[in-house]
Amino acid sequence: MPRIIAVLIVTIILFPVTGYSQTRKRTTTKSSRTAPKASEIQRQGAVRVADQIKILTRFIYLLGGVAKGLEGVDDAARRNEAPRAILEQATRNKATVRASIQSVREGLDKLEIDFRTTPGLQRYYTKLAGVASGAAIAEDQAAANQFDKAGRTLLEVVNHLTDVLLEMR
Repeated sequence: MPRIIAVLIVTIILFPVTGYSQTRKRTTTKSSRTAPKASEIQRQGAVRVADQIKILTRFIYLLGGVAKGLEGVDDAARRNEAPRAILEQATRNKATVRASIQSVREGLDKLEIDFRTTPGLQRYYTKLAGVASGAAIAEDQAAANQFDKAGRTLLEVVNHLTDVLLEMR
């Protein structure tokens, strides 16, 4: 009999404890399908700006050497000292440079549109606005065979992008 009473006492004492442990509120985890946080959107935007800076600086570096070579060929052509094959190659190189600058401008256009239409990035759009038009100016300069001037204009675009990146940090 003392055993049964001891079991009853233990059961009565432990019953309220187990009852309280079952009243804990359940929490649910957020779905992975939720929209990205504003900080994540800002980080992704900053990464895209940094990628454009990398693309442009690499391109400007390569353009410097190509522009020097094209200027040399143009000088030789004016003096009628350039072989026809070299002139043809220079023409192809000029077309490639123009197409590359056009591609850069298109990428900057897309970046501006994305910043203008993405709610988490709109506040930076005012700083970013104009980079595509800078690339368009460089595109016009390249069309006029002013490759050195186009490179300098693209350097201004890089500076503009860097300012945007600094604003985003």
